Amino acid sequence: MVAKHDGRVFKVTGDGVLVEFGSAVNAVQCAVDLQHAMAAANGDQPNDRHIVLRIGINLGDVMVEGSDLYGEGINIAARLETLADPAGIFVSGSAYDQVRNKVKIVFEDLGAQTLKNISQPVRTYRIIGTPSATAPGLKDTAKPSIAVLPFTNMSGEPEQEYFSDGITEDIITELSRFRSLFVIARNSSFQYKGKNVDVRRIARELGVQFLVEGSVRKMGDRIRITAQLIDTATGNHLWSERYDRALSEIFVIQDEVLLSIVARVEGRLVASVAEQAKRKPPEQLAAFDCVLRARNHINTYDTESAEPLLQHAIELDPRYAQAYVWLAITSYVKYFSEPKRELLDKALTLARQAVEIDPDDALCHSTVAVILTLRQEYEEAGTSFDRALTLNPSDTFVMVDHAYWQCTVGSNSEALERLDSVLKRDPFPPGWYWGVLAQPLFALGRYEEAVQSVRRMDRPYHFDYALMAACLAQLGRTDESLTTISKSLSLHPSFTIREFLLTYPRKHQADTDHLEKSLRKAGLPE
Repeated sequence: MVAKHDGRVFKVTGDGVLVEFGSAVNAVQCAVDLQHAMAAANGDQPNDRHIVLRIGINLGDVMVEGSDLYGEGINIAARLETLADPAGIFVSGSAYDQVRNKVKIVFEDLGAQTLKNISQPVRTYRIIGTPSATAPGLKDTAKPSIAVLPFTNMSGEPEQEYFSDGITEDIITELSRFRSLFVIARNSSFQYKGKNVDVRRIARELGVQFLVEGSVRKMGDRIRITAQLIDTATGNHLWSERYDRALSEIFVIQDEVLLSIVARVEGRLVASVAEQAKRKPPEQLAAFDCVLRARNHINTYDTESAEPLLQHAIELDPRYAQAYVWLAITSYVKYFSEPKRELLDKALTLARQAVEIDPDDALCHSTVAVILTLRQEYEEAGTSFDRALTLNPSDTFVMVDHAYWQCTVGSNSEALERLDSVLKRDPFPPGWYWGVLAQPLFALGRYEEAVQSVRRMDRPYHFDYALMAACLAQLGRTDESLTTISKSLSLHPSFTIREFLLTYPRKHQADTDHLEKSLRKAGLPE
């Protein structure tokens, strides 16, 4: 396509290509033709095999060094590519001025855009009419879609970051309880934490119609929360509010924010449904603060720091379900490194206490289900998962846990479908998602895909490396398999096949045999 339009590819950078044209008209026409050709090439492929390109075009001076080109003119094109929609084309004002009356193409004026490491804003246009890639959040859903961006900590104290993050997470969780909404998960929203990114770009990348953004400021015994709801199609603020209250009223504020957002977005929510969906707040604010701190530690895999905070929360408020359920989670997470039955017994007791205190909370039921799965009480676990998904079918944390259970009982294709639906809702999932995804892929003999899934983890655990080694062994890549087992044993020197099967039980003997033989073939000790 480049040659057809008299262009020259002068550099390939990983998954990017830099192209020079002697004519801006040729550059624009080539880009449009390329996107149409790419859409045609993708047409017969499943969605996960599509190759989607972003294109940026700029007209400017360059510096020549041999066959390579440098300079701000090229940098602007590269930044516009980053800003562009999936399958879209963004054009700078300098290029637009040269082509606007010479090509039969419609342009949308996006105004001046601030580009990274470019000193002055760049006038930018989007080409209309190219085949568009469907953004993750809008696939297969007619529901209003919404993302809650991390609320900004305005307290001036970095150590208060956990508080604003916790407020954001709770609003996401509460919104996801409403079946009428499609809510982007926490991990995807938090990709934009601390970044000055245009809301239209965020909306395109997450595929949402609405965004919520806000800030939190703690001042002694008072708190100020600001929140606003944005229509991403127009950039209009549909609703904004400032809450300036005593700190003890934090739960009232959260409920008001939640109801205001949902009323604007969906428009049909009645107060009785909202009241039923509300999570019970703790009786003491200090307990709530401890749980927020603990959750922040758990998000970074630091269960040791989380445990005393959760125990203190229970001491402060013995009727706070969230403190019990997160303490149960820390206990069963330990089981994966130290598979002792007493850890599961402790976790199950705590999780059932949480259910008793708040029987309408999905996470409480899901946690009970995970623990029962590890105890190989599969039927009872399935019943608890059914209850959790009835209470909140949109909670991605619960959905991934349910996929893990589906894999243990041999429903591997169903587990993949469940995990695919999670990825639509959470296009930037936490690292452990990929570890769970690798399990049904392995069970179905899709070994190379399972290897690639583990490689996407930001921090694989010893059991993730062991499963990856089992896949490599089945693929006949013995050297790689042995190297990967070495990584597993360096993290947990006493790790064995028996321990793996305790932490990843299988209901059916054929699945257990497949796993055991593959791990033995990879070189994991008995």
